[in-house]
Amino acid sequence: MKSNAADFLIYDEASGSYRESPEQAVRDDVEKHYWLHVLRSIIKDWRLYLMLVPMILVFLFWRYFPMYELLGCFKVSDEVLPVSQQLFSGFSYFKRLLVGGDALSVEFWRAMRNTFILSFYGLCFGFPMPIILALFFNEIRSNIARSVYQVLTYLPKFMSTVVMTSLVVMLVKQGSLTSGMGIVSQALANLGWISPEVAKSGMLNNPAFFRPIYIISGIWESAGYDSIVFFAAIIAISPTSYEAAQIDGADKWAQMRNVVLPSILATIVIMLITRIGSLLNIGYEKVLLLYNTNTYVTADVVSTFAQRYGLAGAAKGIASAAEMMNNVVGMLLVIGANTIARKASDVSLY
Repeated sequence: MKSNAADFLIYDEASGSYRESPEQAVRDDVEKHYWLHVLRSIIKDWRLYLMLVPMILVFLFWRYFPMYELLGCFKVSDEVLPVSQQLFSGFSYFKRLLVGGDALSVEFWRAMRNTFILSFYGLCFGFPMPIILALFFNEIRSNIARSVYQVLTYLPKFMSTVVMTSLVVMLVKQGSLTSGMGIVSQALANLGWISPEVAKSGMLNNPAFFRPIYIISGIWESAGYDSIVFFAAIIAISPTSYEAAQIDGADKWAQMRNVVLPSILATIVIMLITRIGSLLNIGYEKVLLLYNTNTYVTADVVSTFAQRYGLAGAAKGIASAAEMMNNVVGMLLVIGANTIARKASDVSLY
């Protein structure tokens, strides 16, 4: 496509020549001195950019530099040689995990299945809870009562994983500090929901109870803290929207359904996309502290599989390949969820 002088210049009839318009002169000056303007902006707001330095260093050391070790997925594992000097092995680790047919492949697919099931159940039952809590907090008229309830729900998030899992073990496993079995196990046994044998042996020693315990403890730990985003979106709603709904005769439930939820829909979609992005990223710390050899069949996830083979088994190539496949699937889930959200509701992360 050819450009004409008239597209950028103005014809001067008096002189019979073209001259540059003032708007084009400003654009040319901005393009010519772009980096100078950027430098002046950095110097002007140097304090703000200085505050970014720690975050940049964190991303460099904990996100970008570790990518170099991803070469271990395609190299023959050798404890003596660095990754750059190891022999190239192609996709042998991936083939062994995916279609190897041996015990290692069976364990990997079991870990992938458990990872997806735990994440999917956590998404289905855990994602709505912060929204429900935020709606309840919005209906509390006493600021003091709301602050107390919010602090109580936020508190578990600030406990370390070791403390939180220790509390879970004390509540459901045999040998707690209070009695021969956990308080929760004893209560469920008295209600007839579990057999006395299961309560005495410990619910965490039974594969059937690991997933409910993991998901419920996860909701208890993070639901209150995650509700902050939704509560902030709710309090930003204009009071005139509530007044208009009240004039139309809407009660509290109708206001939640027709005013609050549509107003925070964009926030819900964005948070859902980010949650789906981390769907398969289950940290190994909590699972490692809760599971045992009796519950491998339902508790072993990709991160613990990689930790067991990468550190204990000294098979770093296998561990790196497993984690890489897990992260690739997570990336594809983010792209898919973002595309669907953009087409369905015109709200997307990017």
